[in-house]
Amino acid sequence: MSDFDLKNNKQPKMNRRRKTTLIAGALALGATGALVAQTAIPNGQYALAEPVTVNSATPLDFSDVVKAVSPAVVSVKVRSAVRPAAFEGGPSGGLENLPKDHPLNRFFRRFGGEGDKGAPMPGQRRFSQGQGSGFFITDDGYVVTNEHVVKGANEITVVMANGDELDAKLIGSDARSDIALLKVEGAQKFTYVKFAEDAPEVGEWVVTVGNPFGLGGTVTAGIVSARGRDIGAGPYDDFIQIDAPVNRGNSGGPAFNLKGEVIGVNAAIFSPSGGNVGIAFAIPSNTADTIVADLRDDGTVVRGWLGVQIQPINQDIAASIGLETESGALISDPQPDSPAEKAGLYSGDAILKINDKIVEGPRELARLIADYTPGTEVDVTLWRDGEEKIVAVELGELPGAETAAGSVSGKVEPTELTSLGVELQSAQSAGAGEEGVVITSISPDSSAEKKGLRVGTVILEVAGEKVSSPAEVAKLVREAKEEGRKAVLMRMKQGENSRFVALPVGRA
Repeated sequence: MSDFDLKNNKQPKMNRRRKTTLIAGALALGATGALVAQTAIPNGQYALAEPVTVNSATPLDFSDVVKAVSPAVVSVKVRSAVRPAAFEGGPSGGLENLPKDHPLNRFFRRFGGEGDKGAPMPGQRRFSQGQGSGFFITDDGYVVTNEHVVKGANEITVVMANGDELDAKLIGSDARSDIALLKVEGAQKFTYVKFAEDAPEVGEWVVTVGNPFGLGGTVTAGIVSARGRDIGAGPYDDFIQIDAPVNRGNSGGPAFNLKGEVIGVNAAIFSPSGGNVGIAFAIPSNTADTIVADLRDDGTVVRGWLGVQIQPINQDIAASIGLETESGALISDPQPDSPAEKAGLYSGDAILKINDKIVEGPRELARLIADYTPGTEVDVTLWRDGEEKIVAVELGELPGAETAAGSVSGKVEPTELTSLGVELQSAQSAGAGEEGVVITSISPDSSAEKKGLRVGTVILEVAGEKVSSPAEVAKLVREAKEEGRKAVLMRMKQGENSRFVALPVGRA
């Protein structure tokens, strides 16, 4: 019989007795104190744990915080030179070689700025206006804002909360973190704010003050929605996501906790329409504080450099190299003359730790290395040939330029490899270099296509062995299948960049 008698619309006697016992026990306990987890009651029954309850005082308003911090928040106005339009001074954009008697040339001579003697008049200089937000971090006039707010600026003006306008100069900026430091000269002491030492908790209140749409000091409030966001803005993304309304012009402004400390620098919004949709991103205070300290010293940011091309370790790659987890960063290629190459790091090594800090993925590795000063020696824990190894590496200084990917082309006479869904040809015979095997065709919906491979990609290694012909690729794939592997690891090259791809082993 079930616990509930459908026909008579009542519970069986046994269950009614048990329910009565439970109620009696609960009432008895209620008279003496609160019901707690696993409190014994008659007949060996146990009460459930109490649900979570929180006594939290919600602020009625944020006026005290706003009054304290608002004088430290400024608007940042930027004036930048714009290149003269092509029309000024004569034809361009493919019209430079027109015959002298062409009607368009006569038009340009008449209206394009030529004087009576035929000498071209200099084009009138034009300027564009931009604006953002910022905040004082010292009483002697240092101001923090975003790099993208002041990029290319010829003139920078800081507008204070009371309307005073002051000229500012750029001390330094860092595009990778999107932080810039300005300096306002003046005899007065400025109201300033400080960076928070502790990271905010998700759900914590946050107050933003800034200059949205050029309207001047505007206050919004919300909560911290998430931490550690990667939005693809740069190699060191670690944004705080907030839901306080942030719009264009808020860039470079501060996000405060209820102590009046800066927890982040507003830098980006997610907005299909260009307006606020409740998702904004701020650079964490610990990152901004470190960058600002470097900029204040000498106007530049110096970061440690390992010198490797890296990629995430997915499930297929982890299985192919014998790792039990998908954490870490796989070295696809050490750069020539880099600290990594000099220390003996190789393609196919998986970086698991830097000193005692676990590497969760490529971005975590980039952030960890960047935090060290060039010349620092670090212990790099690797996964190589099925076991962990520790290699000491002396870090270099991160170069300013990064290598861009190119393309591979050439005459192709392919050989089909159906197990991978590709057609291949040796790179040498295809005119694509001396090493590897070129992918010349990819079957629709094949494993190769799903992994993002492209025509022109060069296969350099299969299962750790260099290849120079399609036959060698086929042989190594077949051996991987015979060994019971679910995937075979290949090192690919596209232009100057290389990476590893684990392709599932199909039909041999």
